[in-house]
This record gives sequence, C-alpha cells and structure tokens, in this order.
Amino acid sequence: MSLDLYVDVVKRSIEFLRPEKLILGGHSMGGVVAQEFYFRYPKEVSALILCATGGRMRVSQVIFDSIKPDYQVYLNNLGKGTFYRKTSKKIIENAVLEASQMDPEVTYRDFKICDAFDTLDKTNSIDVPCLIICGKYDRLTPIKYSQFFHDKIKNSELNIIDEAGHDVMLEKPDQVNKVIERFIDNHL
Repeated sequence: MSLDLYVDVVKRSIEFLRPEKLILGGHSMGGVVAQEFYFRYPKEVSALILCATGGRMRVSQVIFDSIKPDYQVYLNNLGKGTFYRKTSKKIIENAVLEASQMDPEVTYRDFKICDAFDTLDKTNSIDVPCLIICGKYDRLTPIKYSQFFHDKIKNSELNIIDEAGHDVMLEKPDQVNKVIERFIDNHL
C-alpha cells in the first residue's frame, strides 16, 4: 500500500474509461490521491473536487495508537471524532460497520500515507477549477485546511456545510450533491 499505488490505480482506471473531461474528486485520503494525481498529470484533469482533505494531513498519534493494539478501540472512537455531534446514530453505525470490514493494517497504512503527505508548497500551482467542501465541525481536517486551498487556488469555490463533520458527504448528502452539481454546471 502506497500513494504511488493508489495514483497508479486511478491512472489505469482513467486510461480504461478514457473520459472526455476528467473531474477528479476525493474525500480525506481520496483528496490526497486526487491532489497527487493532479500534480503528476495536470494536463489530464479538467477540475478537482477536494472534500474534507488538506495539502498536509498530519494524523494524531492517538489514532495510530488505537489501531494496532485493538482495532475495536479505533472503531469505538470513530463516531466521536469523525461526525458532527447531532448526526444520526444510524449514519454513524453504518460508517463504523463499513470501517470494521477494513483490515486494520490497511487502515494503519492509509493513515501513514496521509501523515507523510505534504504538498502545501505546490497548492498554488493548481490551475483548474477546484471545488472545496468541508463540514463546519470537521475536527480531522478543520476548516482552516479548506480555507488554505481557497486562498491559494485561484479558480476555487469553498463550501462549508453546516451541521457536518469529517464525513460531510454521509451527514449531508443532498447538500453536498447540490454543491457538486452546481459546480459542474458552472465550470464544465
């Protein structure tokens, strides 16, 4: 598992699909992959959608310490650290159930990839339309990460979704979808 592998998988998928225009989007670590793909292949990307992500993604040691010894501890805390406090229990339970299907080693390595990621010095070179989405109460990738993108990327649109945390697309799917649809209509 490596960032190179994830980018290569995206590259091969795009080569297979051969889209006329490529709007590449990602949430959290997916945003890391989208950014890295853009920096490697900027001419292939028509627009970016960066959701609850950052140009540097430091991960708390607490997260690393909870995954290895007892994955259940990590899962038990997932709902507390990831979601807005008023998010329905059903949404949280479904997300935790999905995360529980992941091999703990994969989760650990993915967080290691995020922790090592740092492209802050290249952010201002992004010159395609960029939609930036974040939850107002995201504690993992706070608003300041999204604001940094918006300040550095000339052709960017920042959307802060109220009553949402890090998993904004699960918490407020209708709002996120409308923002994405509007962005595509306006820019492409």
